[in-house]
Amino acid sequence: MIEIRRVFTQVEHIFHEFGPRPGQPLVRGAIGAVLTNPYAGRYEPDILPMMDLLEPVGIDMAHRLHAAMDVPLEQIATYGKGAIVGAAGELEHGALWHVPGGYAMRELLGWKGDRAAYKAGTVDEKKGQPGNALSIVPSTKKVGPPGATLDVPLTNVNASYVRGQFDAIEVRVPGAPAADEIVFILAMTTGYRVHDRVGGLRAENIAKWDGLR
Repeated sequence: MIEIRRVFTQVEHIFHEFGPRPGQPLVRGAIGAVLTNPYAGRYEPDILPMMDLLEPVGIDMAHRLHAAMDVPLEQIATYGKGAIVGAAGELEHGALWHVPGGYAMRELLGWKGDRAAYKAGTVDEKKGQPGNALSIVPSTKKVGPPGATLDVPLTNVNASYVRGQFDAIEVRVPGAPAADEIVFILAMTTGYRVHDRVGGLRAENIAKWDGLR
């Protein structure tokens, strides 16, 4: 059921955006795996078997992305995920990525929760400890043609209310997805927008460790 045609990785280093030059560049990365959609062209009532099969795909992609970004794991500050479904598929096929994609990055970054509870959607996010990738992984998805772009949302890995790290990264895999394909995407960055200055919670001031504040 899982047939990967391509893996596309992009990494950018932002050194400057007007104003004073930051001390460290912002590193932003994304990875997209182009898979054949086994449900393309038909309605399948039970699509959950594919979700289980995507788990190792997500884990491999998370590790590949971290390696491509070439930064210490503790510098990963934000994450997000998404999917672009080819025209012969439906939006719900992209939703299969919510658990495999989100869990993969959270596990990479130290989340200590129960995998079965995560898959079932019953995990208690309020039992986390500092630094354990506590915030929900933001997501978006769409049905689109080959070369379609997707703006993947990004938030802080431990507290969704860190305003200076609200961001998005544009991802496009040239020539994909074909009508019978899906592009599954993971994204991570090393922190704040360059010259963020609109106030709100700072990552260094996270206190509740509830995934929000």
